[in-house]
Amino acid sequence: MGDTDWPFLGTEARRDGEVSRRALRRHQRIYRDVYLPVGTELTPVRRAAAAWLWSGRAATVAGLSASALHGSRWIDGSSPAELIRPQACAVDGIVIHRDALVDGEVCVVRGIPTTTPARTAFDLGRRDSLVAAVMRVDALANATRLTPPDIAALVPRHRGARGLVQLRTVLDLMDSGAESPRETRTRLLLLAAGFPRPRTQVMVCDEHGYFIGRIDMGWPGRKVGIEYDGPQHWTDPAVRARDIDRLAELQGQGWTIIRVSRDILRYRPEVFLQRVRDAMRAAGWPEHGRVRLDARLDTWSGCRVFD
Repeated sequence: MGDTDWPFLGTEARRDGEVSRRALRRHQRIYRDVYLPVGTELTPVRRAAAAWLWSGRAATVAGLSASALHGSRWIDGSSPAELIRPQACAVDGIVIHRDALVDGEVCVVRGIPTTTPARTAFDLGRRDSLVAAVMRVDALANATRLTPPDIAALVPRHRGARGLVQLRTVLDLMDSGAESPRETRTRLLLLAAGFPRPRTQVMVCDEHGYFIGRIDMGWPGRKVGIEYDGPQHWTDPAVRARDIDRLAELQGQGWTIIRVSRDILRYRPEVFLQRVRDAMRAAGWPEHGRVRLDARLDTWSGCRVFD
């Protein structure tokens, strides 16, 4: 069984005398003959390992499962595992792709054959909605420092693959600086509204080079920054106190910071966009066309990206 918190095959564990038939019934059954110790959380990484064991160690972990193995966060633990293998088979909790893999598109992670970060992003960027694809590729790029050219190099190998048009847009929009899906959504909303592309993870220092803080995204030339406030910024007193001090120091350096929360992003995006527009205009931004305060990501299929 090896690691006590790692999936294992029941037949192998019984054969090796590591667990009895009776004791095996007290473990979590993930897939046929694949178990996890009771009380162990079924994370996306463990689900990926369990699916690979289910395949008889004869598949390649792919998609969101591969992304999890490469260190991506923000993956729903209830999402099905994803595998690539020649044989199709319907099984609850596993999605099987029959895509072609070429040399250099598979690596080994924790002993498991897994699509490389570039191949994983190539797959994720072609599937589901554009916004979802960018969020997933952003998360993978943040974990692995993957770049658009790394992914684009795979396109000539797979001419005719479904979703290449969307993938090209994803490569134009992706940013490894996004540290959460909400930051990705915020950046995409700004682009959909017509703002220039913001720089992510902006480091701010004073005139003596002393580090003041890091801003989620913004336009250093205009000294306008955007901060996405997760729940911890309001519920954790220590985080809240640091935020107040940091905001005061940034304002002392001439920065205007617009803060956005999940509720504003979801229910009142026009309020956020108007605040950004007002700050950019005050900073001397020569607005290109009219900012779309009614921009929405649920109806957005792409935009022109400019610096």
